[in-house]
Amino acid sequence: MSETCGCGDDLETSGDGASEHEPERLWVVKEIRFGSISGVFLVGSWIASRASVAPLATSALEVVALLAGAYTFVPSTLRRLRKGRIGVGTLMTIAGVGAVILGEVGEAAMLAFLFSISEGLEEYSLIRTRHNLRSLLALVPTQATVLRGGLEVVVAPDDLVPGDQMLVKPGERLATDGVIELGRTALDVSAITGESVPIEAGPGDAVFAGSINGTGALTVRVTTTVEDNSLSRIVHIVETEQSRKGASQRLADRIARPLVPGVMVVAAVIAIVGSLAGDPTLWIQRALVVLVAASPCALAISVPVTVISAIGAASKMGVLIKGGAALEMLGVIRSVALDKTGTLTRNQPTVIEVATANGASSEQVLDIASALESRSEHPLARAILDATAVPRPADDVQAVPGEGLQGVRDGSFLRLGRPGWISADSLGAAVERMQRKGATAVLVEVDGSVIGAIAVRDELRPEAAQAIATLRRDGYQVAMLTGDNLATATALAREVGIDVVHAELRPEDKADVIRQLNILHHTAMVGDGVNDAPALATSDLGIAMGAMGTDVAIETADVALMGEDLRHLPQAFTHARRARRIMLQNVGFSLALISLLMPLALFGVLGLAAVVLVHELAEVLVIANGVRAGKPQRFDTAGYLTPAV
Repeated sequence: MSETCGCGDDLETSGDGASEHEPERLWVVKEIRFGSISGVFLVGSWIASRASVAPLATSALEVVALLAGAYTFVPSTLRRLRKGRIGVGTLMTIAGVGAVILGEVGEAAMLAFLFSISEGLEEYSLIRTRHNLRSLLALVPTQATVLRGGLEVVVAPDDLVPGDQMLVKPGERLATDGVIELGRTALDVSAITGESVPIEAGPGDAVFAGSINGTGALTVRVTTTVEDNSLSRIVHIVETEQSRKGASQRLADRIARPLVPGVMVVAAVIAIVGSLAGDPTLWIQRALVVLVAASPCALAISVPVTVISAIGAASKMGVLIKGGAALEMLGVIRSVALDKTGTLTRNQPTVIEVATANGASSEQVLDIASALESRSEHPLARAILDATAVPRPADDVQAVPGEGLQGVRDGSFLRLGRPGWISADSLGAAVERMQRKGATAVLVEVDGSVIGAIAVRDELRPEAAQAIATLRRDGYQVAMLTGDNLATATALAREVGIDVVHAELRPEDKADVIRQLNILHHTAMVGDGVNDAPALATSDLGIAMGAMGTDVAIETADVALMGEDLRHLPQAFTHARRARRIMLQNVGFSLALISLLMPLALFGVLGLAAVVLVHELAEVLVIANGVRAGKPQRFDTAGYLTPAV
């Protein structure tokens, strides 16, 4: 939040320093309490003046109203002035002091009352939007059942420790993250990831806090504490990243910073020149009114309210947006580059064919391949290991980026990798056939002699074609980036509806392609956040898939889709475009208001109270408009917006 706006300083604590016990009722906000007290005494002074009460009593009521309202911003303004920080509170303080000097105590009290109320409404709106994000934590149940010493014990979620065996009955929510040891079920993760279809899960599958167990009883081995589970991590990252400002926020700052001292200079010139040419009292009054008329408080608050609201709404859609910069960039992206493995595909590759050469058997080919892949974290490793009975690992295994693996076993030098790095020789026709099927072909070599080719295919996500069609319908240019060979990549791209394919890319090559795309359009890279890290970092916006289970994805990307449904990608773009429109509406309205009020104040059309009233009503309007971004949008299965119910 800009330091320029005195009314927004409380927002600077919206990250880690935000209170976990923020007020949820309007009356608990300090500015609202003291502003209301000020208003009561203002009404009392007005009644007293109409009832011909002694002027001294009326003035006393006005003074109390002034002090109560001024208490909400004058002390903080003086503290900021000591640090050399001039803000809207400074303008309001000067205007109030000037009004008192001119004998207009009632006008000063009205200014203080309206300003304190607007500050309170602003703070309350931001508290509510932050509360919407932190409501994710309410998905954690109040108790959990664990096995300790052979007995079932009910404990508070905070008492869970990694290694505990947590018993989850049908219909219960999971208290923290873990891995299923016993039982099978269909998990409802809609509140977390936005996916409406339950996820099948069984032994060995990771499960996350807040998920609702289906019909099967589960025994889950706890892997994280409540403070560090997936929900807590998401809330923590979003709150800390909210300090990152988008371009519109920086625009508001750039306008407001010179505006405040500039307005003070203009007001001084009006007061001096007017006093020399006419009635000093009149022109000093008008200078004070101009000072207040140009206050950019609505401008400074307009974007942060929208950002916080939109980020909170996105989290309910299963989209984690890390700050205002990411939100705004999400709204201007026009080109999308997607990694193949784990993004367009299920990331569940399986071996569909083994071709052999030089007298080797299929079992021998898979044995050599598994010897190298047992030391690898490549997505293809799991498929090859699953196809091998008992892998016998090789020694000195080294990964050659973008090429494959090499190592030693039983004195033989082994290699596994893509065609081109390893010569296909007699297996060339088999490799081409595998690639035409949309499979990835890897060659296996022993002591310089190729002994086989393995075809591994990772099936496309069932919703991938629909998500790509929605992106293209919305005007996005879509490209696939993959380290796979061109034939395999083209076959899969054709199935999903992508025309532009960049294949056979090393990680650094992907980054180079993204640089070229960035020149043409604002480009987002969608990947898994690990081996796509260079491209994610190079793109205008990095988007990670499946962030609920991937720490690296959350840490690396600007935006993360918490679930595995690719249809959330075009929905996130639609949501961000709407939020950006609201930001621009607020900025435009705020600037237009200042442009209108200043001449009206200068020529005496509006007095001090009228200007303050218009300004604070306008501030309430931009807050209300910004909060609209916090209303999640509804989409049908084809990605179209559906009417709100």
